[in-house]
Amino acid sequence: MRKCNNSKSEKGKMAITAVALQDHISRSMLQSLSLSDPVRDRLRAKGPGQKPRQRNRHANGKPQHSQSQRSLEEREYVLDPAPPPLTLAQKLGLVEAPERRLSEAEWEQVKTRSVQEGDSTQPCVICREEFRLQPQVLLSCSHVFHRTCLKAFERYSGKKCCPMCRRNQYETRVIHEGAQIYREKCIIRIQAWWRGCVARRWYRNVRRSVPPKDKRLRQQFFETKLQEMSDSLVQACHTDTEAFLSDIEHSVAQSRLVFRQLEPEHAPDAQANEEDWVQIEEQAVQREMQDCPICLTPLSAPCSGSEGHGHGHGRRGREPRHVLLLSCSHLFHQVCLEAFELFCPETRPTCPLCRATYSKRVL
Repeated sequence: MRKCNNSKSEKGKMAITAVALQDHISRSMLQSLSLSDPVRDRLRAKGPGQKPRQRNRHANGKPQHSQSQRSLEEREYVLDPAPPPLTLAQKLGLVEAPERRLSEAEWEQVKTRSVQEGDSTQPCVICREEFRLQPQVLLSCSHVFHRTCLKAFERYSGKKCCPMCRRNQYETRVIHEGAQIYREKCIIRIQAWWRGCVARRWYRNVRRSVPPKDKRLRQQFFETKLQEMSDSLVQACHTDTEAFLSDIEHSVAQSRLVFRQLEPEHAPDAQANEEDWVQIEEQAVQREMQDCPICLTPLSAPCSGSEGHGHGHGRRGREPRHVLLLSCSHLFHQVCLEAFELFCPETRPTCPLCRATYSKRVL
């Protein structure tokens, strides 16, 4: 009876073992031959518990990202799907069970080791580019890669092994250490640029207000200041040259008009008698005029044959110039005064010096 019972129990154990192995093989074949569902793969790639993103839009149609969506995008999650339940053969110990998944605490340890090694600060080993804001994955062996680069490596290699340490059957987790480091770098650069602009502006103001100690630079500083002051003064003044000259001409015309109105009362008579001419000659002697005010040559200087309006050129030698005495007691060369009257056609000629009407007499 005992032998029969032992044989029956052994047969039952063998049957259970056979059923367990058959179940394990069938499940393994189904997992290897099962087709992947694209919707399921897409949802799995987005992370557990995440729904397809829907962008909020303003009234003008532009996308608007809320704070909750940004926090979901920066949340860390495991990319690998959940392991299938253990088969009967694995529970009985007939087949080796898969390795246990890493817990959150173990993932934190792996991430800490990766941060200490500075993997996120270095370029991606596969593409040799910085991580910046691109998706980044952390392997259970503490190595970090671009997510797209790791997928391409697995696709072309045909097996799942770490490109660095060649470890098989690793786990992957999405992290954002590279994005955080890149944002910190951008913030530091923006702050450095802004502080540089503020410092340069302050330095320019100091250079404009405080003179330097170097002698040459100090001279340039005060020359620049003087030039700025003169430029500001010129800009503040009225610089219309045509209007300025027209005002001068108008003033001269008004002065001439006033003098002409006063001439009949105060000017000497054009038909001065001999006594008046004697007094005028005495005034001219008192002036001690030795040069002609027009040509600036001595009044007693002789003239060549080429003068005298060009007549008799070469036929006469050097002759004394005729000197004219005006009723205002001024002396001129006759030729010079005639030329002046020719170039200044007026109804009543005026003296080149005092601008008074005159009568003339040859000395």
